[in-house]
Amino acid sequence: MNDKQILGSETAKNGFKNEDDIVEKFNNWKKDKEAQTWLKIMKYKLTEIEFVEAIKISGFKTDVQVQVSIKLKKALDVENLQVKLVSNPKGFNQIDKRWVDKYTEMWNMPNNIVSILKRYTGENKPTVIKPKDKRRMFANEFTIAEQTTTIKWLKKNQALIVSDILKGRGKFAAEWMLVAQKVEKNARWILKPMNFCMNYFGNGEIEITNRGNFKIGKITMQRKGGDGGRDTAKMLQFKINPAELFVNE
Repeated sequence: MNDKQILGSETAKNGFKNEDDIVEKFNNWKKDKEAQTWLKIMKYKLTEIEFVEAIKISGFKTDVQVQVSIKLKKALDVENLQVKLVSNPKGFNQIDKRWVDKYTEMWNMPNNIVSILKRYTGENKPTVIKPKDKRRMFANEFTIAEQTTTIKWLKKNQALIVSDILKGRGKFAAEWMLVAQKVEKNARWILKPMNFCMNYFGNGEIEITNRGNFKIGKITMQRKGGDGGRDTAKMLQFKINPAELFVNE
């Protein structure tokens, strides 16, 4: 195994079109060299594997669940993978989006933070004279006291927020992140433990960007926008650039 494989990344001989490609590769692990490498990264010895079965999961942080049966071992091992398909080095990828009220339930947000975030997303009207956007407020349009309060609350709850938006909770919480370039030729992939990814993307300063968004480490927290002006544009979303993991190699 070469150094790149040990690090968890490699140039793929064939591109990746969707999660079905990943499932097919795992299910064809006896012949598929990339699937074999992924299993090795997950600390499996190929000679000890009896069978591998991968399925696609919807509606959770896990996109592909891989069940691995080990010879002489009665229980199945289960590996949950979150798959991020990127087509260019600077492609931002939405990792979570919900209404502010849903995040309020998850994180027990106090009323003052709820009020700020609802004005930030446009659920509630701006409270400043002549806002840059009449539909909502940017982070740097809030009072200094409100900005400070929000940053302080995000810092206090940083670990919980990062875990929920990247890893998720319950039996379909993601344990691995597989980033694959969605191209036909000269594709690349990188497979990292989710704990590494949470630390890489979510560990860092809480700040307000020049564009008026909140940032948690390398994670951008912003108004969803778009959606042809529908109400769902007022949801709160979190975004990362998964291709940054390639640069980190």
